Amino acid sequence: MGGVIQSIDFFVAVIYSENMLSEFIRKQLKRAKYKFLKDGSYFGEIPGFSGVWANAKNLEDCRAELQSAFEDWVLFKLKEGDAIPGLKIGVDKRWLVKTSEYAR
Repeated sequence: MGGVIQSIDFFVAVIYSENMLSEFIRKQLKRAKYKFLKDGSYFGEIPGFSGVWANAKNLEDCRAELQSAFEDWVLFKLKEGDAIPGLKIGVDKRWLVKTSEYAR
């Protein structure tokens, strides 16, 4: 029975982390800056996140493209173990032991 409870705890932690990440992304997207360019398109970027930008024919598409680019950028940074400005993720090393037990 202990294994079932530990599994539930693990999934609750994963869901919490996912919600935390979604909230971080939403907050950063609210800081986005958009410009109307001479060619009639829109350019968007998030200050402080170098290389995260989007360009589209209308503002709505530019926002959607910027969100997608930022989500991909965050996931890549997490996968590589790189720091993400404004986001701190603590890892409880006890979970690493518990999850390795489940893999056996």
